[in-house]
Amino acid sequence: MPLHVERIEWTQSPPLAPGDGPIDLDHLQRMTLGDAALEREVLAMFATQSARILGELAALPAEAGQHAHTLKGSARAIGAFAVADAAAGLETALSAGSDPSQPLAALGAAIAETRAAIELILRRS
Repeated sequence: MPLHVERIEWTQSPPLAPGDGPIDLDHLQRMTLGDAALEREVLAMFATQSARILGELAALPAEAGQHAHTLKGSARAIGAFAVADAAAGLETALSAGSDPSQPLAALGAAIAETRAAIELILRRS
């Protein structure tokens, strides 16, 4: 029986895990229903919010755990999963009474990387 070979057009399937970059753009697009203006607006808001919250967290106020929790939710909403994971790590350290310095530094690094990516995205738009 001869083999039948057929050329099939290949299409990339959606990722099973969040994208490799600081922002999962597919997730962001789904959350904003493909509205490019809304994407830019929420990215700009997140850049501002994350910088403000990080500044407040530096002093480790009594509400630091709430700030970390808020940042975690905002980051997940836009697809900034590294920021969300770092915020969760800080939230856990704070609730356990552990030294928050390393999780806070990790959060700062994740926010810096994400804000740099947001700047690039907003410049392209």
